[in-house]
Amino acid sequence: MNTVSHSQPELTPEQVPVLIAGGGPVGLTLALTLARHGVAAMLVERNPSTTTHPKMDITNGRSMELFRHLGVADELRKVAVPEDHPFDVSWVTNLNGWELARFPYPTVTERRAITRDRNDGTTTLEPAMRVSQALLEPALKSILESLAPQIDIRFGWALERFTQDADGVDAVIRCTSTGETRTIRAQFLAGCDGAGSVVRTGLGIGLDDIDLRRLAVRELGLRRLLPAAIRAYLTDREKPMDGRLYLIHFTSPDRDLFERFGTAWHTQSPQGWTLISQNDRDTWTLHGLLEAGTDADAIDPKQFLFAKLGTEFDCEIICANAWRPRLSLADSYGSGRVWLAGDSAHQVVPTGGYGMNTGVGDAVGLGWMLAAIVQGWGDRRLLEAYEAERRPVAIRNRTASARHTLVRLAIKTAYRKVIHTDGWNGERGRQRLGREILDLGNLENEADGIEFGYRYDPSPIIYGEPHTATDDHMHAYTPGTRPGARPPSLFLEDGRAIFDLFGLGFTLLRFAEVDVDSLAAAADERGIPLKIVDIRDDHARRLYERDLVLIRPDHHVAWRGDKVPDKPGAILDRIRGVAKQFRCPPRLVDSTT
Repeated sequence: MNTVSHSQPELTPEQVPVLIAGGGPVGLTLALTLARHGVAAMLVERNPSTTTHPKMDITNGRSMELFRHLGVADELRKVAVPEDHPFDVSWVTNLNGWELARFPYPTVTERRAITRDRNDGTTTLEPAMRVSQALLEPALKSILESLAPQIDIRFGWALERFTQDADGVDAVIRCTSTGETRTIRAQFLAGCDGAGSVVRTGLGIGLDDIDLRRLAVRELGLRRLLPAAIRAYLTDREKPMDGRLYLIHFTSPDRDLFERFGTAWHTQSPQGWTLISQNDRDTWTLHGLLEAGTDADAIDPKQFLFAKLGTEFDCEIICANAWRPRLSLADSYGSGRVWLAGDSAHQVVPTGGYGMNTGVGDAVGLGWMLAAIVQGWGDRRLLEAYEAERRPVAIRNRTASARHTLVRLAIKTAYRKVIHTDGWNGERGRQRLGREILDLGNLENEADGIEFGYRYDPSPIIYGEPHTATDDHMHAYTPGTRPGARPPSLFLEDGRAIFDLFGLGFTLLRFAEVDVDSLAAAADERGIPLKIVDIRDDHARRLYERDLVLIRPDHHVAWRGDKVPDKPGAILDRIRGVAKQFRCPPRLVDSTT
């Protein structure tokens, strides 16, 4: 049993099935998931309101599929960048200079058409969404407040401490404005409280960090890094970077300047800065590298902005601060009745946008499992399976984030000051660097395998299959229904999206005339919510590979077969965590470190 050693105040506790610490996108998504499953919860957030900080700026296709299943995708898109705007990434010398390379990507509208035309299961049902976290959070909070009365949302209240026992969790929350404290008795506590997590600290769980500088030396080599550092000092008196970034979030009416090379989601420089268009209208965010020894408090944000972008313009600073990206992973995801999700369990560099999106997957996975336990048809060992499923995903995503960061650094080492000059030598330098950028590619925005190709192969609640090929690619998703995988998204002959047929509980897809009465009866006996969906579509049957495919509440395959086995209860007991031979795999260690 893990505890935080503090005496409890003598107050009559408020009781709730689930207490969620943290009101960012992950905590709000967990609350929404619980609400959709009919489970009450309390959410506490130390800040009095949702964030004004831009933070993430992409909700990927997999997260949007999950939001669609939760019934909120269309509402969230109302605050996003319009659907006819592209996702292009442009590399430039500076805003007043030349474009070096461009990676064009379709708009949401165009991607929807591509998905329907292909209909081969290789894409997500929902396209990605460009939206700032400063807009996403209040949208999620508003949805909860209007549609989920069973969720008690308390902003301005911080989790202060907690203890857990065999039957539940006692937590003390404190009003950040008045200092008032209250005691909450919950069956479970979910720590969605960010990188400085009180929950993770209270459990005594450590963090494993990847040192990016050491990783860069190992992967890129001193023969590449040292000459680049010397050259930067000799030409620009640039000192080595110390791992910090300086963020400037600002507005400007000078849209023509920022779209001089065309509309772009990200505008990037080989000198190490990234400019993010938050709305393709008047709001942007710059991230620029800081040199060692720089006093961030002494920086004039406007002058920093003008120096990086290479020109002055009319602007208003919303916020500016230094920050240090991390590649961190919690040693475990929790124990007993207290579990972690989102940044409390893993932190990554923003390259690729894996931070919040990994957290959304955590929230939906943890949410259905908590609902199963609270409602009595799932066993608490589901939570051990939660870690066995989600922690390997975090390891994989952290490795990908590190890889994308090294690509950015490799481009920086190829930078030469000559690219800012007119004449044949400048043109030659720009062409050479542009080819290098295109050759290194932009996998950080193309890694379908990372975003929706992850699988739960080792999970103890997946009815796995022996001797199955383990194709696993960062760049691509291979459609299939191997247990543990996200199944293929496709449109049926009548135009319906197959994902829209999935129920909130388990869904049994039946592609042929197979008697499933025994499985349905076993599910009913155990109280497992099961929806049976009959599909007669040859294309869908080919992609789904079996006559029967059992889909979990989080859209992962739990089991598949061409007939119901003699003892269907054994399947159901496995997937709800009560199988006699329940064994989680050994905890993985990331070889990147």
